[in-house]
Amino acid sequence: MAEKDAVRLRGHHLLCLLTYKGLGYSPEFVAGMTATAARLVAGATAEIVEGPDDICEPLCRAEEHPHCHEATVPERDRRALSLVSSLLGRPLKSGDRLAIEEELRGRLRSAYRDGAFEAACALCEWQPLCRDIAADGYRGTLFRSAHDPV
Repeated sequence: MAEKDAVRLRGHHLLCLLTYKGLGYSPEFVAGMTATAARLVAGATAEIVEGPDDICEPLCRAEEHPHCHEATVPERDRRALSLVSSLLGRPLKSGDRLAIEEELRGRLRSAYRDGAFEAACALCEWQPLCRDIAADGYRGTLFRSAHDPV
């Protein structure tokens, strides 16, 4: 896809997408996450950003106290990028672009299921649900590939 078609994605949303089943903080968040998952599955490249991304930026404009400005969010981003960098064997930082194709999605999901990203998710209220989704083989998730269970 063309450069302009890149999805702006903050660090911890790389991990959130792995277990995303259409649940979220608000209808606006769900709409943004669903659209982002669809674009990435269709082949869009992710551009790593600091701060609000294509998923949460609309919330930041619409809500008085959006969760994306909570103090724990940048720490989750930092931890997620550090752990994903380890998996990739190269640094991953703001401004980098990443194609999250089936092979990489599979590697990320295996690592998530095996607990490799626990430190990045430790501050997140959704972690118990995400663990259950991973343990169930990512069944019903929207950031899927042809080989995923329905």
